[in-house]
Amino acid sequence: MKKKWMVLFMLFAILALVLAGCGGQAKLGTEKNPIVMSFVPSGDTQEIIASGDQLAQMIQDKTGLVIKANVGTDFAAVREAMGASKAHIGWMNTFNYVLAHEKYGVDVALVTVRFGSTSYKGQIIVRADSGIKTLDDLKGKVMCWVDPNSTSGYIVPRIMLKANGIDPDKDFAKTIEAGSHNNVVTQVYNGDCDAGATYVDARSSVEKDIPDVKEKVIAIATTADIPNDNVSFIKDFPQAERDKIVNALLEISNSEEGKKALNELYSIEGLEKADDSFYDAFRAELSKAGINIEDLAQ
Repeated sequence: MKKKWMVLFMLFAILALVLAGCGGQAKLGTEKNPIVMSFVPSGDTQEIIASGDQLAQMIQDKTGLVIKANVGTDFAAVREAMGASKAHIGWMNTFNYVLAHEKYGVDVALVTVRFGSTSYKGQIIVRADSGIKTLDDLKGKVMCWVDPNSTSGYIVPRIMLKANGIDPDKDFAKTIEAGSHNNVVTQVYNGDCDAGATYVDARSSVEKDIPDVKEKVIAIATTADIPNDNVSFIKDFPQAERDKIVNALLEISNSEEGKKALNELYSIEGLEKADDSFYDAFRAELSKAGINIEDLAQ
């Protein structure tokens, strides 16, 4: 009899394990399985964290979906987190998005608006008293970059330099990877770098802490137009939840509280719907410059 009960107990235990396995992971957007929204560290990390948390709560209030925000350690970290489904929504810079789309099927839903436009430019900055007037004067100097995955703080300025006869890998005395646009501006201001690459106009993002930054740091060149950064979703993200989040963000971007949060996040004025074709012209420019996205995605 004892043996019979033992067999029954084991059968019940196996059945319980099978049923638990069939239950699978909790539904996405719940406390047990929150939607992770990740941000690139292009500005002050603490400010991005605070604004990101605020936006996550706003979306949650409007949709009932549980959203958790975080900031990647670098630009590529956000892309790889989305590729591994450890992040579901990414606020991605242009180059990182194009690579993430090619490599992992990440898909844009919204593009940012600044100064009334969905495109922007990169710039090369120097101290006003540096004596550097032209791009050619940069040879032999110390150059500050944002991050190898930064569109306006690395990729496009390097294309511009090459087009002007400057080899960004050989013609500088030293290069420094500063990590963020704010850091590049600050390091040029402090004289740690002779020049740096950022978006136009990254000086505004540190003006609160460095009031005379626009007098002491000037731009000597700007790049061609670059399509703006975006809000993207991982491949196979549930369509119904995606629609709710997109609509919520559009509503948020039209509210006073939302506008403040977006401005503090990445100096964003608004959001517009977009699809992947928005970046086709940029892909063509990369191709002309000899940058093959398909090769980089390997």
